[in-house]
Parts: sequence; C-alpha cells; structure tokens
Amino acid sequence: MCIALCVVLPMAFHGVKDAGAVFCPMHLPVYICGLVCGWPYGLLCGLSGPLFSSLLTGMPPANYLPLMMVELAVYGLASGLLMSLTHTKNLYADLYISLVGAMFCGRVIAGITRALIFAHGTYSMHAWIMGYGITSLPGTLIQLAIIPVIIATLMRARLIPSRYAD
Repeated sequence: MCIALCVVLPMAFHGVKDAGAVFCPMHLPVYICGLVCGWPYGLLCGLSGPLFSSLLTGMPPANYLPLMMVELAVYGLASGLLMSLTHTKNLYADLYISLVGAMFCGRVIAGITRALIFAHGTYSMHAWIMGYGITSLPGTLIQLAIIPVIIATLMRARLIPSRYAD
C-alpha cells in the first residue's frame, strides 16, 4: 500500500508548479512504511516507490530518479532501524526520534551522493541547504506534524499493532 501511495500522492501535488519539491509527498509513505513495517520494507518502499512512480507517471524524471531512490531508500531504512532501536516507553518520543533521525540521515546521504556522484564538482553546501533545508521545509513540517498522528491513530484503531500496552 505504501508503494502505491508513492505513485498516487505525488500526482496530487505535481499539478501545481514546484509543489512536489516543496511538500515532498512521496516521503510520507516511505517514512510510514519504515516506522510501521520495519527497515527491510522501508528500504524496499524507498527504492521501488520512486521507480514505479517514474515508470507510471514520469515523476520523478529519469535524470533525478537514481538520486531520489537513494534518498528515499535511506529514509525507509533509517526510520525502520531507528524505530526498532528506540524504546523510550513513549510512542510519540519514539516516533519523533526515529523520524528526525531518518530525515537527518537521508538528507546527509543524499547530499553526499549528489556531491560525489550525480553533481560531482558542482554541488555546494549552499545548494544542499537550499534544497534539503529551505525548499523542503514545508514538507518537513507537514511530515513531522502528521506522520506520528497517523501512526498513533492506526494503533488506536487497532489497524496496526500497538507499540506499548494501552
């Protein structure tokens, strides 16, 4: 389901100029997959979500696809790993620690990958801060606001297992 959301959610945002880069809709299902299903599924969702979206909708474009696959794969992997290692006895603390840690890891790895492989010699710290910090800030805030609420709601509705006894 999360991989399907990686295809459908961006379609709603890309009708508006630059909305995809600002709101980062494909990140939502990848983070949720990693946090709920664990790192192997988060990694798979992060790799295959952008690929299927590109093949079916042309978004992301082929020249940006490999970098986006790396970035989202790290988000899914890191969110799942951090969630499995974090046990504060507070669901929201676990979710925010894992989510923020995954965001940091994904942005750093994507920046390094872009600098060393995809934009060798032309990528700067300023470009990284603008792309992964400033431009995507609305998307980051949306992710921080709704992902923990979605997961907690799914747990309360007993659609996914509870992390801690009620």
